[in-house]
Amino acid sequence: QVQLVESGGGLVQAGGSLRLSCAASGNIFSNNRMGWYRQAPGKQRESVATITSADKTNYADSVKGRFTISRDNAKNTVYLQMNSLKPEDTGVYYCTLVMGRQYWGQGTQVTVSS
Repeated sequence: QVQLVESGGGLVQAGGSLRLSCAASGNIFSNNRMGWYRQAPGKQRESVATITSADKTNYADSVKGRFTISRDNAKNTVYLQMNSLKPEDTGVYYCTLVMGRQYWGQGTQVTVSS
């Protein structure tokens, strides 16, 4: 059984920074893709950033240049460094792990005040 546990969300003013972490546990294959999605109130869940086990990254256009995704394969942990936060970045951020199927964390709230 795979479990994803997120941490690091919170309330921050516009222009501020937050760092999200997600630790995966269970039977984790070495070849996988981890990432972050977010869901704002009344909107669909959208991909924010993903990273493969070979460190290939992909970002949503809206966060390019502001967010950085990274991972520690030894710890099965993925991070999302979020800088220059905007109110439109507000939402619940979900960690995801893809290896054959997609696994989801419970989500962590990020609120950016103007």
